[in-house]
Order: sequence, then structure tokens, then C-alpha cells
Amino acid sequence: MDNLNNDGNGGEPVAGKKGGILASKRFILIVVITLILLWLVWTILGFLEDRSARKAAKPTVVATEETTAAPKVKTPGHLPPNNGKTVARDTRVAPSKSTTSTETQPPKVAVPTHAPVLDVGKGTAFVTACMEPLAYELNERFWGWRPNDILNVTDNVNNLQLGILEVTRRTSVVLAEHLSRTGSTDAYVPSLESAMNCFMINSRQYWFPTAESKYNEGLDEMKNYIRMLKNGEARFYRRVDNLVPLFRAFESMLGSCDENLVKNQGDLSTFKADDYFYYSKGVAHAMETILEATAEDFSDLIASIQGTDVLHHAITALGHAANMDPWIVFEGSPDGFIANHRSNMAAHISHARFYLGVLNSALTGNIQ
Repeated sequence: MDNLNNDGNGGEPVAGKKGGILASKRFILIVVITLILLWLVWTILGFLEDRSARKAAKPTVVATEETTAAPKVKTPGHLPPNNGKTVARDTRVAPSKSTTSTETQPPKVAVPTHAPVLDVGKGTAFVTACMEPLAYELNERFWGWRPNDILNVTDNVNNLQLGILEVTRRTSVVLAEHLSRTGSTDAYVPSLESAMNCFMINSRQYWFPTAESKYNEGLDEMKNYIRMLKNGEARFYRRVDNLVPLFRAFESMLGSCDENLVKNQGDLSTFKADDYFYYSKGVAHAMETILEATAEDFSDLIASIQGTDVLHHAITALGHAANMDPWIVFEGSPDGFIANHRSNMAAHISHARFYLGVLNSALTGNIQ
């Protein structure tokens, strides 16, 4: 009896465990079935919603097809017939021949502007060219420097020398302030600063000191700078942004000459007209010499902006102006029988000014 009771008591826990497991399985099954039903309902609703959206959009499509009938396209013989089906046409637009491809554009040349370009010995040609015209007028021309003479009987040579002096002054300023320095915070080269100041003395200074003595002193200071360049004691910075002040100064001078050569055409006396003529001739002579040296010392930088031919045209125009040497400078009317030599000179000066302006635009366009 005890055994039966024990067996009976021991059977109740086993039945309880089985009932709990079955209840858990039923619950899981109910959850799974519920999820499946929800998924089916969601899918059916989505399908019905999609069909209703298509029906709503169908009239618009039909109207479009009726209003824009597609043209009939001939089917090649080797292709099967279309049977009235709409053929999707290629709507891609071929590129226009007039459209310029970016691949055909020439690449921009990277021009060094702010990094110093140092070459030992470079710059000697430029400085020598700056000295030569004035040195000739002071020491080699008969009677030497004439604007400060007490008796002025050769006004043509006087004005030619004044034109050469003005170009030398402007170039010495650019040389002292830009070409020999890394920037505005760099110290002046003492020799160039002294030369610049010597050239600024009045051209008609007769004594204490005389004009020619100060000008020769300035030339000696520039010779000292050349010696320093050769020995590596000084620098000459061949940069694009250093050429801009030089060409701007030259362009400004040529503009002044051009104005004096074209104003009051036919109304000036011959004696006044030849003053403007010979002053412009002196400017052209000195400027031609300096630009030839510029083409030598800055050849690589000028070539990088494709300015070699442009600079050559400017030099050629200045050479034509410098070589004009009429026996008498006539001031005829522009449409008269007698020549107007001021107008003839103005043509060459204007051409040189134009080409220097082109170079300035190219140079300033490459400065970042």
C-alpha cells in the first residue's frame, strides 16, 4: 500500500511538468500563427493599395499617349515586326560639336611668383643695360652732359638726354625696391639706394655738386652692385611680381610721351615740337636697351607666359622710334603735304606701349 501511495504521489509532479510544456508550446504556436496572419493581411492590403494607385494613374497615361502619338519607325528587314508595340526611343542627346571640351583647353602654366629665383651672375645684363645709355651721354658724347650748360644751343640733344635720364631713374627705383629684395621687409642694398638718390638730382644742377658728377657717382654704385652679384654678395630676384612694377613704370612713361606727341597736332611750332620728339626718342633708346637685357635675364619667366614674341614686338617698336633721325622735325598738319614727325614717332611709341600693356596683363594674371 505504501508503494502504491508513493507511486501515486510521485506521478502527480510528472503530469504537471508535461502539462506546463504543452501549454508553452501552444502559446508559441499561437504567437507564430498570429504573426503569419498579420503578415498575410499586411501583404494583401499593400497589394490592393498598389492596384488602386495604378488605376488612378492609368487615365493620365492614356491621355498622354493619345495626345503625343509616337511616330512610326521603319523596322529593318532582318528584325521581327513590332506588332504595334511601343518602342522605347533613345532620348540621349549627342554632344554638340560646338561644345568645347575641357580636355582641349590648354593647361594653365604654373608661374613662380613669390618664391625667389636666384641665379648667381643673373642680373648683370639688366644692370649693365640700365647704365649704358646714361654712361654714354655723360662720358662719350661730344660735349658731355648738356642740360646744365650755361649756353644751351643744342636743345635736341638736351631733350634726348633728359629722356634717357628719366628711364634710368625709373629703372633704378624698381631695381632698388623690388628686383634686389625679397619683399618690403627686406633691407635695401646700400649701393642701389645710393645710386637711386644720385640719379634724382636736378638735371640742370651746375655745381656744388654738378649733375654729371652725381650721375657718375650713381653709375659707380651700380658697378659695385654688379661686382657683388658676381661674388655672390648680393641677390637679383627674377620673379614675375618683380617685373610688373618695371613694365608698369615703362608703360606710364610711354603714355606720357604718346600724349605729348599727339596733342595739338599742327598747332605747335617746330621748335616746341622737336622738344617732344627728341625726349621721346631718348626714352625709346634707353627703354629698348633695358628691355633687350630683360629678355635675356628673364627669358624663362617671360616664355612661361608666352610673352617672348610680345616683348620682341615692343623692343622692335622702340627700336624704330629710337632710329628716327630727320634733318628737321616738321610740324605739318595731319592731312597736309608736309610731314608731321611727332605723329610718326607717336605711332611707334603707341605700339610699344600696347605690347607692354599686354605683358602686364599676362603677368598680373599669373600672380596668385
